[in-house]
Amino acid sequence: MVHPLRPLRLLRTTPSVATVPHRTVLSVSGSDATHFLDGLLAITVQGKHSYGAFLHAQGRVIYDVFLYALPSQSTPTYLIEHDASPSESQPLFDILKRYVLRSKVRIRDVSQEWDIWAAWGHNHGADERCEWTWARSGAVEPVWSKTTAWPWGTEPGVIVDRRAPGMGRRMIVPKGEKPRETSTHDTLGSEAYLLHRILHGVPEGTIDIPPMHAFPIESDLDMMGGVDFRKGCYVGQELTVRTYHTGVVRKRILPAVLSNPTGRAPLAPNLTIKPSVITPTSAGSDPELASIRIPRLRGTSTLLSSVLTPSLGPSTAVGLVLLRLDHFRPSIELHTDHPGTVSERSGEGWKVEPWRPTWWPEPPPEEQVDE
Repeated sequence: MVHPLRPLRLLRTTPSVATVPHRTVLSVSGSDATHFLDGLLAITVQGKHSYGAFLHAQGRVIYDVFLYALPSQSTPTYLIEHDASPSESQPLFDILKRYVLRSKVRIRDVSQEWDIWAAWGHNHGADERCEWTWARSGAVEPVWSKTTAWPWGTEPGVIVDRRAPGMGRRMIVPKGEKPRETSTHDTLGSEAYLLHRILHGVPEGTIDIPPMHAFPIESDLDMMGGVDFRKGCYVGQELTVRTYHTGVVRKRILPAVLSNPTGRAPLAPNLTIKPSVITPTSAGSDPELASIRIPRLRGTSTLLSSVLTPSLGPSTAVGLVLLRLDHFRPSIELHTDHPGTVSERSGEGWKVEPWRPTWWPEPPPEEQVDE
């Protein structure tokens, strides 16, 4: 484990704006649009901006999405922004078409009409604290004050990004235009946004939340406000709610510092991360580590998105990791596995040091856990 102050010094606090690449935008409109989307998304659709996910019938995530409600339309109209990179899932456009049946909705791909931007830094209104509701499974969800304005914002084309404090705002802008923030903010490249959300521990898109494989709670969608566990009748609800009430959350996505002194090991998504026990000999003179009982290790973790950060040191990066929670302890070291390569034979994989995001809530006493 690494102390969060080390990587968090990379956070930009000056007002910044950047494009968000590889996003597809679908338009869903018609008199039945709200009801249609409410039956498919894992959140309650109320005619306002939202963040949520489409799930498979077996409860796995298909796509995590931002939902923009367009004002001043004769019929309800929504723009769905998501990562449509090739994956094992059908395109979201085809999935939605399959469910239309007799619903009075029109679905169009309008990606050529819109660009996606993110802005963060000073005074972007996403730092308001919320309360938390815990389940015995380890799932947790934010609860916003009823006196608070709509948490995701109401400004046309602008979503207040509540996935984590400090994430800022997300904007959908006509293709080729720039948001007004570019006149007052530092305009950065898309890699700056990737670094920004990794440092906040926010997964996004098909690399971090692989379609047809990822579970919503393991992917932190519960903490980010992307699942409504009290809503009925949506695709994937049964397994999701059962996990909330009777399951056990064994994995979470966490940010991590990655280091490789030789600089020769490749760094790419989906690398397997294997645990190893720090024995009393390797622990050196640290009495705390030397006294820890050696656990029996099971399973592996997975590296997701990452970005090189030479300012932290040579051959250093930060990334997101789908981590087995029983591997998140001082007595265990984590390294990437590179089967069949020189890196594996020479033990030159990346050392992985996860940290717990500072915004994550602390578990409550047992009696305050939701049944």
